[in-house]
Amino acid sequence: MTTSTAATTSGVSVRARGLTRTYAKGARSIDVLRDVDLDVGSGEQVAIVGPSGSGKSTFMHLLGLLDRPTSGELRLDDVEVGALAAWRRDQLRNRRIGFVFQSHNLLPEHDALGNVMIPVRLAGGTEEQARERAATLLEAVGLGGRFAHRPGELSGGEQQRVALARALVMGPGLVLADEPTGNLDPGTAASVFALLLELHRVLGSTLVVVTHSHEIAGRFPRRLVLRDGRFEEA
Repeated sequence: MTTSTAATTSGVSVRARGLTRTYAKGARSIDVLRDVDLDVGSGEQVAIVGPSGSGKSTFMHLLGLLDRPTSGELRLDDVEVGALAAWRRDQLRNRRIGFVFQSHNLLPEHDALGNVMIPVRLAGGTEEQARERAATLLEAVGLGGRFAHRPGELSGGEQQRVALARALVMGPGLVLADEPTGNLDPGTAASVFALLLELHRVLGSTLVVVTHSHEIAGRFPRRLVLRDGRFEEA
């Protein structure tokens, strides 16, 4: 892939101060995240590791504007996102944040091209714009011959490549990947992960990856351990 296959973007900076997420369980309150302070610079590559139940996915949901903190401040660039109206959060999420999850979350009734076109359509792009951008990203992830294939007609690795293309089709400044290779065999996982890093390099976006793999985490210049609801530098 070359820089001509995707639009270069500016990475989103992240600033969290006193970030807390509490859940009610019966009469009890459980602090999944507790007074988290964290800075991630524009264009940084960060891996997050930690035991199951430590709050990694909760943090990613807050960062991706899929959930709101119980207390504290979260800024993406200079925008305090906790204070935004729901429509503004939705708009910011679609235009500036890309998600890659362990499960592909592809729509089975759409083919590969249609799945990747969805974010462009949601942002108000024309059908021509959506098709052009989706085709460019599918070519970039090596699926140029699979445009018309539906998810059920693709292998697990191919489905994750479609999900990766969909996550990047808007040229997001922040890419969030939560166990993106967790359901893949080691060889396919290595291929998809290498592709994710290459696309990140081209786009210039900020990349935050949650992984159980210490081998994958070891390839990142910055590693964080989430333990007891708080981050530690590894």
